[in-house]
Amino acid sequence: MGGIYLFLLVALALVFISMEASHAQGQGKGNSKKAPYDAASTHYDVLERSKNGQERVLCQARGACNGKILTCPAQCPERKPKKNKKNKGCFIDCSSKCEVTCKWRKPNCNGYGSLCYDPRFVGGDGVMFYFHGAKGGNFAIVSDDNLQINAHFIGTRPEGRTRDFTWVQALAVMFDTHTLVLGAKRVSRWDDNFDALTVRWDGEAVNIPNDGEDEWRTNTEEREVVVERNDDTNSVKVTVAGLVELNVKVRAIGEEENKVHSYQLPADDAFAHLETQFKFIKVTDLVEGVLGKTYRPGYVSPVKKGVPMPMMGGEDKYQTPSLFSPLCKACRFKGQAGFASI
Repeated sequence: MGGIYLFLLVALALVFISMEASHAQGQGKGNSKKAPYDAASTHYDVLERSKNGQERVLCQARGACNGKILTCPAQCPERKPKKNKKNKGCFIDCSSKCEVTCKWRKPNCNGYGSLCYDPRFVGGDGVMFYFHGAKGGNFAIVSDDNLQINAHFIGTRPEGRTRDFTWVQALAVMFDTHTLVLGAKRVSRWDDNFDALTVRWDGEAVNIPNDGEDEWRTNTEEREVVVERNDDTNSVKVTVAGLVELNVKVRAIGEEENKVHSYQLPADDAFAHLETQFKFIKVTDLVEGVLGKTYRPGYVSPVKKGVPMPMMGGEDKYQTPSLFSPLCKACRFKGQAGFASI
């Protein structure tokens, strides 16, 4: 009988020690805890390059790719090539795909989810359309339960025209309780060496480094946010883990373009604006917005096909009171993103 009691006491002691060890281990990991939506594709440690100069990483993301070493191919040996306009970058994906691919690190204005020019969109259904909005107006590009993306339009209306020429000057990406703003500075003359791109996080200006990893990142309680340069000036890739990726580039209207399209722009304003391509990680079946609704299952575009400029209406449905407001007639956003200034 005494042997049974002794056995029970020993067993209880072992259980207690195990619980204490688990608690201590949990406490020790407190500072390195990942947000629920960590960027699995970019969750890796950079290793020494291969003998041929190709970048290598050790994947740390949860899942099948954890602990694997991925090496950039010879065709694109670097993740962030300095000569971005001439060389493709190595895209490393440590998610379940567990792969490396070579891609141009800039928006593809003919690709799915693009927003460029005098706003021309290519929807999630692959259909191209124009949405002109209004000079000085703000419109919901995407509105979903967990994500709202608004665009601020700039423009001009030459004498004799019935509508504005418009371009997207800024984007506000709202999610959870945060707001990330990307904008183009007003410039009188365009210079490729001048960085006209501005980035703000919850109202504070963000400086994107030009050395090292060329990136700014933050971990919120909910997810990781990364803004990385993909050229020396005016071009970044934005990742909001679990929600969306954006390739954004600032460009201006050149003299020849102004002449060909008869924009009649003033001499002291080059109308710097954004060219953007979106990749949505997760949207609901009821997603709204000028672009967002084209990602609905079974969506059929109402625009007229076979014409040079197929037009999408909906200005009344998607206009918001400000760049930072998630309110419009068709908006669905349920978060509480903070407001900021461009």
